[in-house]
Amino acid sequence: MNTQSKLANRFREVILDGTWIANTNFKNELNGLDFKVANTKIQNLNTISILSQHIHYYINGIKNVFLGGSLDIRDKYSFDFPEIDSREKWEFFLNKFWADSEEFAELIASMTEEKLNSNFVDEKYGTYFRNIDAMIEHSYYHLGQIVLIKKMLKNAEVSSK
Repeated sequence: MNTQSKLANRFREVILDGTWIANTNFKNELNGLDFKVANTKIQNLNTISILSQHIHYYINGIKNVFLGGSLDIRDKYSFDFPEIDSREKWEFFLNKFWADSEEFAELIASMTEEKLNSNFVDEKYGTYFRNIDAMIEHSYYHLGQIVLIKKMLKNAEVSSK
């Protein structure tokens, strides 16, 4: 298996279907989650909805570069999203998240070795490989937060009964 396929599979593991590293993935944690729970604020933490949209924001921004576009995403905007205020909007977002993630993985898998080792947009950002690897690590970081927030919400619900 080539490096591109390995990276694509690692990305799919954290977002779509894996359990090897964290024993879960974004899709497993978010599918079936009520939009109200996804928007519930715990102390000063980001909501599950905001964290999910944050990861999707980066996936889409990097995917745009993979497709030949410019790098338009900015860290300062990566948490600025309107609240998803209905089940329909939450389901729409999730379906887009899964579809964009699969397309992202397919683009990784089809990359040439030369492209994978070339500079991503600008030398200061490192290589495509480095950015893909960082996207995977970044996703695991926020997946862990989502899992903990869900546990905190469940504990708060049990405590209030």
